[in-house]
Amino acid sequence: MPKLRRDLSGKKLLSLFSKLGFGLVEQHGSHAKLKRIVDGNEQILTIPVHKEIDVGTARAVFNQASRFVPEKELRRYFYTE
Repeated sequence: MPKLRRDLSGKKLLSLFSKLGFGLVEQHGSHAKLKRIVDGNEQILTIPVHKEIDVGTARAVFNQASRFVPEKELRRYFYTE
């Protein structure tokens, strides 16, 4: 059964979502706001920019992102095989 990765960092998440078309809008403290526009609709994500992302936080980011990005596409970045 696949498990959430334990080697995720804020930097890795920013890079991942950048590849998926999200751009950095603003950053307050250790949280970055990312945005992309698809078919005229804004899609906004908030990502913690921490050295290590806790498993529960990674799950929350995955759930948040799966509203905009197909789960199948996200799984390879968030889960081990």
